[in-house]
Amino acid sequence: MTQQEIGALVQAQRNYFATGATRPVQARVTALKKLYAAIQAHEDEICRALESDLGKGRFESYMCEVGMVLSELSYMIRHTRRLAAPKTKWTPLSQFPARSCVLIEPYGTALIMSPWNYPFMLTLDPLADAIAAGNTAVVKPSAYSPATSAVIAKLLGECFRPEYVAVVLGGREENSSLLDQQFDCIFFTGSQAVGRVVMTAAARHLTPVVLELGGKSPCVVDKSANIRLAARRIVFGKYLNCGQTCVAPDYIYCHSSVKEKFIAAVREEIRRQYGERPLENKSYGKIITRRHFDRVRGLIDPAKVVVGGGAEEAAQRIEPTVLDNVTWDDAVMQEEIFGPVMPILTYDNPDEVVHAVESHDHPLAMYVFGAVPFAKRLMARCRFGGGCVNDTIIHLATSEMGFGGVGASGMGAYHGREGFLAFSHQKSIVDKKTWLDLPMRYQPYQGVYEKMLRIFLH
Repeated sequence: MTQQEIGALVQAQRNYFATGATRPVQARVTALKKLYAAIQAHEDEICRALESDLGKGRFESYMCEVGMVLSELSYMIRHTRRLAAPKTKWTPLSQFPARSCVLIEPYGTALIMSPWNYPFMLTLDPLADAIAAGNTAVVKPSAYSPATSAVIAKLLGECFRPEYVAVVLGGREENSSLLDQQFDCIFFTGSQAVGRVVMTAAARHLTPVVLELGGKSPCVVDKSANIRLAARRIVFGKYLNCGQTCVAPDYIYCHSSVKEKFIAAVREEIRRQYGERPLENKSYGKIITRRHFDRVRGLIDPAKVVVGGGAEEAAQRIEPTVLDNVTWDDAVMQEEIFGPVMPILTYDNPDEVVHAVESHDHPLAMYVFGAVPFAKRLMARCRFGGGCVNDTIIHLATSEMGFGGVGASGMGAYHGREGFLAFSHQKSIVDKKTWLDLPMRYQPYQGVYEKMLRIFLH
């Protein structure tokens, strides 16, 4: 689309929102149900697109994308009426007689910009929240996952008129044209570098933003951990989607006394989960682009490979790989890996872990395997978006808790109630009654009123 066409689309959505058509709760629920049914009807097509873009098998496509979206939609269908209802608040005695409440309002016209690694889920999840909150929305999926983006455009085009929900396809030019427009809120999922661009553009119009970014998420394996189970759950979280997961364990901090045992358990789990030849496993997936493939391969130091390390260039696939004897000076520790490479560092004192994590940008996730008291102490001392004790990545798979980053890993949160509020403005209202008007606040001020005021405001 041209810049003029995008401008006209945004204006059409603003005009439609102004009619009030998106505000009735029943209209929102009807829209959510329509989207839910459309996803079910197009499930095969969605799964084929995900296989084309990322090599995902049907099971993983449903588990991590389609099923997640249906879960979020189900939550919103059940809870939108409650979430949208005015919230009565306690009124201070000094304001008697009055009633206080918070009205939950849609922002208006939202821009949702999504990435390629989970192209369906990370587009439709925030859209479900935006619709539930009563907004119109312009959706911009990634150009790096064209098959899935095309299915999203088709599906949403069948469900909604463009003045309500519209999809803009394309690359950087379309992104720039969208960011030149004035939206009422922007929801962006992607890299820190592009997040800065989005935030800069939003600042021109003082537009509120939610940024879901990333970072180097640590995974700590203590000597008190169940090593075999830890290896199983870490291998799942690390190599899911070929490591192209924003909350994947980026690196392992393993207690030196159990490192060899942990590596052996990881080696066995990779074999068990992906087979003797992972590159022949059709459910393993692939790296999204040749550029990304080359970047990830460049992070692998052959001298430090203890598991995997092989690759298939034509198919853009890299084996589940483990690197040992890694230090913070290695290339693999200088950036978010976003691929199937697991570097292992060691520690002897938990304070070393806290110092290292706190000395770098706050990560999107943190995982600790070990005795619960140890894990809680460690998690309380480190700043990160969210995480798990004795598991990986599953904290984002619920609509009952918000998901988001902190610092360089993002701002704001979504999923469930938090997602509804991310696309809403909370308007505080005091309804002051007229049958009584206490005189204490009016001039001329009197000593007796001051005494009463001090009692009321204490």
